[in-house]
Amino acid sequence: MNKYLAEIIGTFALVFCGTGAIIINQESAGVITHSGIAITFGLIVAAMIYTLGDISGAHFNPAVSIAFWVANVFPAKQLLPYIISQAIGAFIASLTLHYLFPLNKTLGSTLPAGTDLQSFILEFILTFLLMLVIMRVAKGGKEQGLIAGIAIGSVVLLEAMFAGPICGASMNPIRSIAPAIVSGNIQSLWVYIVAPVSGALLAVFSYNILRKELTSISE
Repeated sequence: MNKYLAEIIGTFALVFCGTGAIIINQESAGVITHSGIAITFGLIVAAMIYTLGDISGAHFNPAVSIAFWVANVFPAKQLLPYIISQAIGAFIASLTLHYLFPLNKTLGSTLPAGTDLQSFILEFILTFLLMLVIMRVAKGGKEQGLIAGIAIGSVVLLEAMFAGPICGASMNPIRSIAPAIVSGNIQSLWVYIVAPVSGALLAVFSYNILRKELTSISE
């Protein structure tokens, strides 16, 4: 149960701080700025990895949990409980933000600035890159584990910084599902479910190929 509680708390923190930064930026006429939003997402991810990583692995993202399961480094029996825990944390965060800012119309939802296809491609690539980094630092040696929070948080910050204005840079189905459903902005939600999961799965297969190549070269 400690693992599931850690996923609830970590996902709550991610959605509450990340989408909360978007909401407060809107409510304060841009005081936080886009850069501030990106930094908030990166910092909260890094902080929660260091706080809860040794308890649950710090997934906080159904796409990551599914990818780890496909990679055979995460037990199938824990997959659904993890996703449910992540959903609980995300929805509590969005409901809390809705209570605090009842007039906000989007609650930090990820909405395409252009076409759905444009955002789909962006989200696919962003999640692919993020998951590739996660596979390397989260399942590598001890020295790699020590920098996992910095590496993963930095990728989240980087991708949110340059792609956020166009696609929202979700890279996380539940981060998009919770505010979308609570606020009623579900028109492009499929993009933020299918693209991150697909991108994460491709990253697993790509990493396995790269790892085999590295092993063959070293031999």
